[in-house]
Amino acid sequence: MRLRTAWEGGWVVRGAQTGLSSGISLALFLHPTDLQREVERGELLQPLLFVTLIFFSTVLYFAVSLMDPGYVEEDQDGEKGPMREEQKSMLSPAVPTLRLRRCGYCMVKQPMRAKHCQTCQHCIRRYDHHCPWVKNCIGERNHPLFIIYLAVQLVVLLWALLEAWSGLHFEQFSWAWLQRNSVLLLSFLVIVVCTVVAVLLLVSHLYLASCNTTTWEFMSRHRISYLRQCEVENPFDQGVLLNLWRFFCAGRLIAWESLYLREGGSMV
Repeated sequence: MRLRTAWEGGWVVRGAQTGLSSGISLALFLHPTDLQREVERGELLQPLLFVTLIFFSTVLYFAVSLMDPGYVEEDQDGEKGPMREEQKSMLSPAVPTLRLRRCGYCMVKQPMRAKHCQTCQHCIRRYDHHCPWVKNCIGERNHPLFIIYLAVQLVVLLWALLEAWSGLHFEQFSWAWLQRNSVLLLSFLVIVVCTVVAVLLLVSHLYLASCNTTTWEFMSRHRISYLRQCEVENPFDQGVLLNLWRFFCAGRLIAWESLYLREGGSMV
């Protein structure tokens, strides 16, 4: 029962991620890599930078994993509290009332681009996807931080890849060499796989952010009513620079209904 509770709470996955990062880092220092040789020579700058970068990556991971991704809440009147006044101020006077769809699972009124996550049992603003590795949804609040985490993690992985390669000398390959370097070789293979995944994720999410769309909207456009019925292909796209600026620097939740209606969409 305790294991199931820990798994559902995400602590098993978070512990596995932390343990994997710590284990691979330790392997790089215990084997004859450039990091170990620099420590032996007393040149501590790069090893300290490497450890600091790993620590920063871990902090970002837990921030993305534990923060509110953009849960849709209701106030006492049954309307969505944090965004109600912003929606009223941003919407055109020609649209005095805006009917929001009510979620069939948790019964809250969903703002546009929100979706119910059956894993988290919450409606998430600007829902992108539920990430099993961070055990949290990626939504409007934590999506920018998720991309920053991917970028930092990729730097760590590329650096670790170079360090692991520096400790592997395949010209000396033998059964004794394999036994002596099995942990480092396994770490190298894990780093390669993680690097490929990180590159693919970072490139795809930067592309989505530059277009002001989400994984859910990109993959399921034919199932989303507000995209099927819109006159333009992407009613939220305002150009790459403005999209990226608003994505990383807006610092607040956005009433997407206003932008949608200005682009010729029709509410259902």
